[in-house]
Amino acid sequence: MADYTLAVSWSGKDDLADSDANKVISGDDFNTEFTTVQTAINSKADIASETLTGTPLAPTAAVGTNTTQLATTAFVRAEIASRVYPVGAIFTTLTAYADSAAVVTALGGTTWVSIGAGRVLVGLDSGDTDFDVIEETGGAKTGAHTLTVDEMPAHTHNYGKSTTTEAMSIDDISGLRGAATTATSSTGGGSAHTHPIVQPYLVVYFWKRTV
Repeated sequence: MADYTLAVSWSGKDDLADSDANKVISGDDFNTEFTTVQTAINSKADIASETLTGTPLAPTAAVGTNTTQLATTAFVRAEIASRVYPVGAIFTTLTAYADSAAVVTALGGTTWVSIGAGRVLVGLDSGDTDFDVIEETGGAKTGAHTLTVDEMPAHTHNYGKSTTTEAMSIDDISGLRGAATTATSSTGGGSAHTHPIVQPYLVVYFWKRTV
């Protein structure tokens, strides 16, 4: 796009002496000037029907602008980031971004922080004290709870007993009275339980936008 500049020094003619032939305005002067004007005009885009070419520049509007002005690529990126991932949003990805700056380059925004390492996300439940505060954490990978008798699986133990049919004297029978009870054999190790706690999972990266 060529800018229009004067081709003929019109004001310079006034400074010439009346006897100077160059002071006379000729048809060639007008032709030269109008040709220059025509060239400049023809190089301009017709905004009603023409397509812009090259790399035209335009001011970048602030995020949230909703007008008919041109949208630059910078505005589009910032607007997408603001609408899809506003401050407080969590971005889930399988890409190992090195740091906050790398996420900013990919998505926009200003600052992102890694969040939720080793944890799954759960929706807020105002009726459950375990899940009624945003960013509240809890739970454990291994069980810290000691099972009660009611929580243990129903099971049996083997124990030894006499199967003799030999007759016993009165003195033998009396000797059994008041004898101490004997516990059966023990089973189980009391280790932490894991299988009921760790749910099926898929490992991803979580980033939270803070600014």
